[in-house]
Amino acid sequence: MKKSSIVFTLSVLAIVPMVLLTMSIRENKADQQVIDAVPVIKDGETRPSEWGKHYPREYDSYMQTRKSDEIADVLKEDPALVVMWAGYAFSRDYNKPRGHYYALEDNINTLRTGAPVDNKTGLQPTACWTCKSPDVPRLMKRDGELEYFTGPWAKYGDEVVNTIGCGDCHDNKTMKLTLTRDYLKRALDAEGRLKVADITHQDMRSLVCAQCHSEYYFKKTEWEDKGEQKTALVVTFPWNKGTTAEKIEEYYDSYGFTDWTHQLSKTPMLKAQHPDYETFTTGIHYRNGLSCADCHMPYVREGGVKYTSHNVRSPLETIANTCLNCHKDTEQGFRELVEQKLARKNELAKAATDVLAKAHLEAAKALSLGATEEEMKAAQQDIRHGQWRWDFAVASHGGFFHAPEETLRVLAGAINKGQSARLKLRVILAKYGAADYEAPDFSTKEKAQELIGLDFKKMVEEKNTFLNTLKQEWFKQSEAKGLFDPESRKDMVLKTSYN
Repeated sequence: MKKSSIVFTLSVLAIVPMVLLTMSIRENKADQQVIDAVPVIKDGETRPSEWGKHYPREYDSYMQTRKSDEIADVLKEDPALVVMWAGYAFSRDYNKPRGHYYALEDNINTLRTGAPVDNKTGLQPTACWTCKSPDVPRLMKRDGELEYFTGPWAKYGDEVVNTIGCGDCHDNKTMKLTLTRDYLKRALDAEGRLKVADITHQDMRSLVCAQCHSEYYFKKTEWEDKGEQKTALVVTFPWNKGTTAEKIEEYYDSYGFTDWTHQLSKTPMLKAQHPDYETFTTGIHYRNGLSCADCHMPYVREGGVKYTSHNVRSPLETIANTCLNCHKDTEQGFRELVEQKLARKNELAKAATDVLAKAHLEAAKALSLGATEEEMKAAQQDIRHGQWRWDFAVASHGGFFHAPEETLRVLAGAINKGQSARLKLRVILAKYGAADYEAPDFSTKEKAQELIGLDFKKMVEEKNTFLNTLKQEWFKQSEAKGLFDPESRKDMVLKTSYN
């Protein structure tokens, strides 16, 4: 072979890969340019599939949250909770959270939201929709925030029909992350560590989550609408004094706030919702500058395209792509470490529920024997503070992972407060001749619900009637209005802990 032929052949062999590489880069750049281009999405568009037409990768990953579909009955796992929540809706039904795909469905189906017969009835206020749908900021903008927070839950049954989606976190014109709930902005400014004006993009990658994954209460707010006096129950974050369990407790005590009065112990109680952001900010991940999205919505590469996965889930399902970016360990080793931390938390949490449930029952016994309000006051305060601490620690999804030391510290405080209450109650019981009183058996969900006089069968019957009638009407009406997205309920089947 001539030397020129050899040179030509080698040149071709070198050039062809370079040409293919160049073409690939150009194609990837073209794909990335399409992704980076900001499409026109109309104001108030709440249907995820409409956003998905422009962001198919993000949308397809978001739809994967429907794989997280198993119902786990927490009341069955720990029946003490039924006693601890006696007189409150959580004693009826409480399950572990499923994927975002099911957030709205589970809110509608739970026994906690009752069984309305029309749009003017129902157990809960409209505020109970607030974290479940991008339809909520649409309604706040249309009706005004105070009107949105006024009235019964069923008022917006045919309007809140799309589950957590794109419009909850993104500006439809710029696609930038944005806060769509003003109550978080007010809370940030009241708390003071991070003013709204100083929020960075990295901050926003946690704060869009904090709009819903935070502790809140419904603040009664009187207002006037065209001469008519109304009362709104406005979602409010209790951050004025700080965001730790003790600081929020201090705020509630000074404000005189009570979620409900316990059916048995007559204690003015607090119910923690899901203080995930508050707990997260006490942990090492937050201190090192990580955001919620870094672990729960990691970046994904598809060819030359990089995008954020919207399959929001536990980082333990993608350890190699999340945790091991920073932690030097094997997947198995890291998983075992987390399981050890979880076991410690569960051990303390179970000890706390046992102590607090017995304290409620012992308080009820003391009251039945004639114990006075003054005699009971100190023990009831310990019960209130103990159960608040327990709830703050366990209602935070993944709190043991976000801030294990803080979670264990708060749980230890819950046990101490519960034991303190029981010691005080023993003195009272002894005074009234019942020093040897033993709390009745609450070892199963059924026994516990019977113990507090809950007519579970009747509630289920009423709920099923609602599910088969008014719920179906809501979706028909919303479809006629052009609000409902059929894709958001594709392949969805009814799953509850009571059917």
